[in-house]
Amino acid sequence: MNNNKVTKSGLALAVAASMLAGSGAQAAVEVYNQDGTSFSVDGYFNAFYVNRDDKVADVRNSDIKMGFLPNTIGFNFSKDMGDLTLGGRSSFWTTINDSLQSPTDTSIDVRQLYATVDGDFGQVLIGKDFGLYARSNIFLDELLMGFGSPGAATGVSFGNIRAGYPYPNPSAQITYRSPDMAGLKVAAGILEPANTTPGAGSEQSAPRFEAELTYSADLQGLSLSGWLNGRHQSSENATTKVDSRGIGYGLKASVAGLSVTASGFTSEGDVPVLISDGLLASEEDADGYLLQGSYTQGANRFVLSYGETDSDQGGFETENTSFAVFHDVNSNFKLVAEYNMFEQETKPTGATAVDADTLAVGAIVTF
Repeated sequence: MNNNKVTKSGLALAVAASMLAGSGAQAAVEVYNQDGTSFSVDGYFNAFYVNRDDKVADVRNSDIKMGFLPNTIGFNFSKDMGDLTLGGRSSFWTTINDSLQSPTDTSIDVRQLYATVDGDFGQVLIGKDFGLYARSNIFLDELLMGFGSPGAATGVSFGNIRAGYPYPNPSAQITYRSPDMAGLKVAAGILEPANTTPGAGSEQSAPRFEAELTYSADLQGLSLSGWLNGRHQSSENATTKVDSRGIGYGLKASVAGLSVTASGFTSEGDVPVLISDGLLASEEDADGYLLQGSYTQGANRFVLSYGETDSDQGGFETENTSFAVFHDVNSNFKLVAEYNMFEQETKPTGATAVDADTLAVGAIVTF
């Protein structure tokens, strides 16, 4: 995306990371680029045939659904103002999973709507974007462009959310990102806090704080990426106070087509799926990890993935094992075949709540 620094975050980074493109840029259609002002459009479209065998309910379903990433249209803006570059991005995410449930009422989810100011000092972002906590955990997931663990039989898939990492909720925020300091980058921001203690007298007297530290290096052909991110917020009502905090971390190493990734998180008082208003929380613990290996040979990428989450918050244990093959027909067209084995047990009884095997075969078009 020429002369457009807004690709440092959001879908562009997510898609680029999942395609192992490391540069943080995504192909886009440039509509205008004159006199220091540019405007471009990018898109992500996908559909999967999904066959799910639910062993607990003894039910098998076949569906045509989108993968873990919804179908998306994004608009990017950039204007050179001398020492500063002003930018912006708005992206519109929509589902195809509601085909028969609400055939004329497909909802649009605006996950990104922000402006950026770039200079020698780094970047300041104002608006709505993905959070920093668990950001690299999910954006560097080898299965980001696949299907992952199933949600409800007719709902969205969850990727490895609840099976290795939580979701970096898109939130209103003011975030600072440092320049690249020999591979080291720092990001920190204040975000809209979640009301995790609904009820009389509920209040959040301070914003949610999130930060991420990332480092990348190339050591004679061995590419290394590491990250550490975190979140803290407080919410209280007349009778209860909940301090929510979490730490995410990970390391990725790649050499000669082989890539190995290990990531994890630990949290207290933080819902290990997503944090949101009205979702009652308690100061219970949760943790999880994700181990992945991939090998790229020509146009094919083979992925093996295993993740777990153990949560006293909500009382569940989950694990997801995935095998996937990604085939690049060309730079904008990809085919995917994936098999997932997902299990969820209820704590403390150990009763199996979900035991589902899912085959997903799909196609992805990007521009």
